Amino acid sequence: MCYMLAYIPLLLPVAWLLEKFGLRTIALAGSALNCLGAWVKLGSLKPHLFPVTVLGQVVCSVAQVFILGMPSRIASVWFGDDEVSTACSIAVLGNQLGIALGFLVPAVSVPNIDNPDELAYYISIMFYVTAGVATLLFILVIVVFKEKPKHPPSRAQCLSYALASTDASYLSSIIQLFKNLNFVLLVITYGLNAGAFYALCTLLNRMVIFHYVEEGVIVGRIGLTIVLAGMLGAVISGIWLDRTKTYKQTSLVLYIMTLVGMAGYTGTLNLGHLWIVYITAGIIGFSITGYLTLGFEFAVELTYLESEVVSSSGLLNVSAQVFGIIFTISQGQIIDNYGTMPGNIFLCVFLTLGAVLTAFIKADLRRQRILRM
Repeated sequence: MCYMLAYIPLLLPVAWLLEKFGLRTIALAGSALNCLGAWVKLGSLKPHLFPVTVLGQVVCSVAQVFILGMPSRIASVWFGDDEVSTACSIAVLGNQLGIALGFLVPAVSVPNIDNPDELAYYISIMFYVTAGVATLLFILVIVVFKEKPKHPPSRAQCLSYALASTDASYLSSIIQLFKNLNFVLLVITYGLNAGAFYALCTLLNRMVIFHYVEEGVIVGRIGLTIVLAGMLGAVISGIWLDRTKTYKQTSLVLYIMTLVGMAGYTGTLNLGHLWIVYITAGIIGFSITGYLTLGFEFAVELTYLESEVVSSSGLLNVSAQVFGIIFTISQGQIIDNYGTMPGNIFLCVFLTLGAVLTAFIKADLRRQRILRM
């Protein structure tokens, strides 16, 4: 929950830092904070030191604010017009790979035991590995990551440099964005979709254990299935968008796929057939992660010449965090009081609303129109 809570107030300060100091500085800050948070958690391997674990988690959640908005910005700064959606999808894919490891590694490396000292030993191994990886990534960013290429890689980026107003403020930019009805609809539909995904992933352990007692490892495998299918969906949707530019049609298809997958997951979770759960979870992962990639690029098209960090990456992610918090708390309460099926039906209702609103978004592809001109 602290990941969701940290993003909302810190978006605009981080967006200002990106515009003021550039992409490399943001990458350095994000990777440094992620590394610091990983090492802080190593100092919390006693039951009475749980607040230190929370502190480390909060530091990592601040790092996420820097990292989460980077895919669309990196894609537009470094890649050509016919590569930008694929590049964005690969960057999102990297994030999803980390989430996949987050599902799998704890379930495999930390056994379900009651002895606190023995449990601390296994958790310490996991924390040391995590801190080592985070440190290696920080070093790689220092050595490898550059601000931007020598020459603009695309006509869109060249035009962005030439036409961007040096006097534009973040407040005026946000006001202009909220006057754009198509973008407002996209912010809402993206938040409903991503928020449902966050709630599902957060509560997955509780739902699966409710029906499959003593099957803790299954949770990691189902989570891994969701993320691996999502990685495939991200890449396919990115390649498809670069070739067709059918942003609205593809987003509507993926939204309906998400709704179908969620309905199937809702109706089959309690049947006792795990292979059906894996299939429905895979459909959800494929469609939702593909939609997350598409949403970034669709927002850039609808708001071209506005900052990607404020529009596509920023406000879309704020919407996702807000709905994620609401859905996680609400679904958790529903599961506690009424069971898993009513909780999942709750998400299906809002996914249906999101699919209907998506149909009303007009595909005003400003970047493509300016490039044609």
